[in-house]
Amino acid sequence: MKKYKNLIFYTLVLVIFSLLLYGIIHMGRMELELKQNVYGLASKTSAWTDFVHHLKEDIAAPVAVLLLQIVIILLAVRIFGWICQKIGQPTVIGEIFAGIVLGPSLLGYYFPGVSQFLFPESSLDTIRFLSNIGLILFMFIVGMELNLRTIKNKANDAVIISHTSIAVAFILGVTVAYFLFGSFTHQTTYFLPFALFMGIAMSIAAFPVMARIIHEKGINKTPLGATIITCAAIDDITAWCLLAAVIAIVKAGSVTSALFVIMMAVLYVILMFRVVRPFLKRIADMQTSNRTISKSVIGVFFMVLFLSSYATEVIGIHALFGAFLAGVIMPSNYNFRNLFTEKIEDVALVLLLPLFFVYTGLRTQIGLLNEPYLWIICGGIIFLAVAGKSLSSALAARFVGNTWKDSFTIGALMNTRGLMELVVLNIGLDLGILTPEIFAMMVVMALVTTFMTSPLLSLIDKVFKKKQIAEAQVERKFKILVSFKSARTGRKLLFLANSFIRKKQANSELTMLHLSEGNLLYQYGVEEEAEEVFDSVKEEAHSLQQSFTPMFKVVGDISSNVAKIANKGDYDFLLIGFKGFVDSNNVLERFLGFSNKLLHTPNYLLMKFGSRKKWSRMLLAPLDENTRTIVSKSDMPVGIFIDKGLISMRNIFVPILDEDDIFVGGFMERLAQNSYVRITLWDPIGLADNSLEFVKSVKAIKSVNPYLFQLWNNNIPVDSDILNKQDLILISLNSWIELDDRNPKLMKEAPSTLILTN
Repeated sequence: MKKYKNLIFYTLVLVIFSLLLYGIIHMGRMELELKQNVYGLASKTSAWTDFVHHLKEDIAAPVAVLLLQIVIILLAVRIFGWICQKIGQPTVIGEIFAGIVLGPSLLGYYFPGVSQFLFPESSLDTIRFLSNIGLILFMFIVGMELNLRTIKNKANDAVIISHTSIAVAFILGVTVAYFLFGSFTHQTTYFLPFALFMGIAMSIAAFPVMARIIHEKGINKTPLGATIITCAAIDDITAWCLLAAVIAIVKAGSVTSALFVIMMAVLYVILMFRVVRPFLKRIADMQTSNRTISKSVIGVFFMVLFLSSYATEVIGIHALFGAFLAGVIMPSNYNFRNLFTEKIEDVALVLLLPLFFVYTGLRTQIGLLNEPYLWIICGGIIFLAVAGKSLSSALAARFVGNTWKDSFTIGALMNTRGLMELVVLNIGLDLGILTPEIFAMMVVMALVTTFMTSPLLSLIDKVFKKKQIAEAQVERKFKILVSFKSARTGRKLLFLANSFIRKKQANSELTMLHLSEGNLLYQYGVEEEAEEVFDSVKEEAHSLQQSFTPMFKVVGDISSNVAKIANKGDYDFLLIGFKGFVDSNNVLERFLGFSNKLLHTPNYLLMKFGSRKKWSRMLLAPLDENTRTIVSKSDMPVGIFIDKGLISMRNIFVPILDEDDIFVGGFMERLAQNSYVRITLWDPIGLADNSLEFVKSVKAIKSVNPYLFQLWNNNIPVDSDILNKQDLILISLNSWIELDDRNPKLMKEAPSTLILTN
């Protein structure tokens, strides 16, 4: 009985309280029916009617509407962003276009009922407030993106290029304002603020989008890339200072009154740099960890961000300028900035910023441009915007000494408007400077100028590409791409790659690739990170007398981008470090064993579903997911290096256990021709007797030095003592899996291994 004491007590409590609850509800229901009978109240409706009524009320509730809007917005920007990414455009283009599609220009025009249900007029204020928070966080990230040290180092030429482009585009914008004033402005709008605002809208550039494009194009590691980044940074700083002055003039009502606002703004900037910035630096220096930031420190920085935004809003130069400046004065340590950015970028860029795109789209009425002459005016604005920004930048770049190709590249990138243009346009619409017609025209201009950047860069590359006259007669260079994660791995992989091309560097190309995982928008400190990563690799290259081309990029998915870069660069060999094994003792063991057996399935069966090569790449057990992704998406042989303390390469052991290992002969031949190594070929399946191509490779190796080559057959047992005398095992993926199946303990004790896939 003692055993069931708790159960009995629990049951009694439930029964008693259930009866009490039922009694109270029943008495309340009787009281309601009595009142209805006495006062003649409406009779009780059915349960289904009540359910439907409450369901309609809940669907129309503000919180429910907002949550549905966020879901629709996130889905739309992801779809259109993905489409743009597939056609080689920045995802921001798709995000902007998604906002226009959800606005009155398309959804509201063709499906007004759906548009009214999803985006009722009463809900727009909520979207506007949330999008403003998103913009504040975004401008904060843009401010942190600016590297003042880089600007200082590249300031001379960049200032000339940037300010020339601003001056020309600004004058053209003022000229456009002269012809549009009156016909396309409000009656209460004065010419001066309208002209100044049009000048800024025509002259601004999109620094974040530009940074993303030059990293995707691989321009960032060239001197040209540093110049472009500096030009864009100076352009942004200048444009935002001009915008702050124009906003001050608009809100103050006159230039004289605006001087007081500008003086307050100058004092505010001095205070931020002289007082707040050192204070934040001291707080950052107190951090003991390079991987985490305490909640107290995060709270202080967020407080500075919103206080700065509040101050500039009160002064009269807009809250976004305060957010931008708060980002600029953040501690310059790029690790600290990266850590802090990670705290806010997902919420700011993925959740809140898309709300701004849709809010802009809801305010953009392209249907207002319903007359041919309106589209002619829009086309004229686009033409002047492109000519004013791109041509002036190109000519200024040529004047300071750049080549024509680099000059036109600078011009094409400086013509990018993107999100920054939309921010400026929304400010103009909120202040009553822009009418809906002009707003729609300028949004179209922002889309067109940003969309044309990537095609322009591709066109410039094609026009200025040097033709190799004797390319067919010259031996094609053997191109190796080495992808490494850490400096230590980079040194080892460089040493390994050098052994394949040491004596034939004139006919070889080596590229060292380091991909840093991060947000494509945030690029602060990439120069410092790249320098830190490549310093050790350069030391190894110097000791080996091996030249190489460094390549550094910030990407979202490292594995997929390694394969993409390798395929696009037309490399002959991709060399990567080993990530890790999949534990064969887990639930997948039987599946992996089944996969290994499939590798030995007859060709005629595999060919029904794809080539043996395809199957061997799909069934890469027991490698980790990242390695499988790289190998499966690469169009060239891949070398997977398992480092177990490789110091020198004198003795190379090559097991041949699969009939498809013919390609391994080419790698043995390269090693013999470029490095002084002893190669031991273990060929138990007799491939050297059955394959003419493989026999040619063996003969080529013997011709280099017959005393440094020996061929073993199946009669010679291979054990750990033999393998321990080797410096490196050179083996195909299929043979490695086969050998691991035969003797997993032997492979576990094996020396450093280079696994090759064909």
